[in-house]
Amino acid sequence: MLRKVQPFFFLLPALVILTLIVFYPAIQAFSLSFSSYGYDLTASPEWVGLENFQRLINDDLFKQTLVNSLLYIVGVVPALVILPLFLAIAVNQKLKGINWFRTAYYTPVVISMVVAGIAWKALYWSNGIFNQVWLGLGFSEGLPWLTSENWAIWSVMVVTIWKGLGYYMVIYLAGLQGISSELYEAGAIDGSDGWQKHIDITIPLMKPYIFLVAVISALSATKVFEEVYLLTQGGPRNSSKTVVYYIYEKAFQDLDINYACAMGLVLFVVILVLSIANLLISRYR
Repeated sequence: MLRKVQPFFFLLPALVILTLIVFYPAIQAFSLSFSSYGYDLTASPEWVGLENFQRLINDDLFKQTLVNSLLYIVGVVPALVILPLFLAIAVNQKLKGINWFRTAYYTPVVISMVVAGIAWKALYWSNGIFNQVWLGLGFSEGLPWLTSENWAIWSVMVVTIWKGLGYYMVIYLAGLQGISSELYEAGAIDGSDGWQKHIDITIPLMKPYIFLVAVISALSATKVFEEVYLLTQGGPRNSSKTVVYYIYEKAFQDLDINYACAMGLVLFVVILVLSIANLLISRYR
């Protein structure tokens, strides 16, 4: 009997920590989304039912952040699915010094987002390297990378893609190294060589990894925060503000905790639907 129960004692400390820092705050946030502190955060919250969600329906800024978050997914996910695959194929070659290239491409992953954000913001300045190169090409004026409503969110997306390339490259690289070289040799006999072998052999065998990367990158894109906070803080005119940044703004700047919890619950439902869809599609496949 003790031998059967003993494994649970090893799991208990982790369960206690998860309860304190994840489960209990999540339950409390769920409760607060149906309550209101009014103007006194020191008082006990009052139950208001669906009032916070009714505010969401009439909140044009929340709708705009939803559109921005969706646009972020559309802009980031395809790039993070396709580009790391080409990168993984490139570093999967048996060349001298290839480990150095793998390390170099993975370096952005381990760099602090704060450091990366400050560096990229300097690159995007009006007199930064990007505009210096742009002017050097013969254009009369630089591009407003972070100060234009049309450019800001796309400039932030570039940082997210740059930061994630190495991470997803490693996932693809693990899958590529599991493909037998005999398959490529057999394909070469049938005339499948060069890039054609990747179309005929690599991509079909890498479909589970491609699907995994698509799901992970999509979930990460819905929760993007650091890049927006460091580069634009949601501006200009809320053009780069995402749902997560709006939640942060309401909770910690406006101290509208209950409304922020309501938005968090909506975001949780969206992510839950994506996760369930992922599970169902995986089982079907």
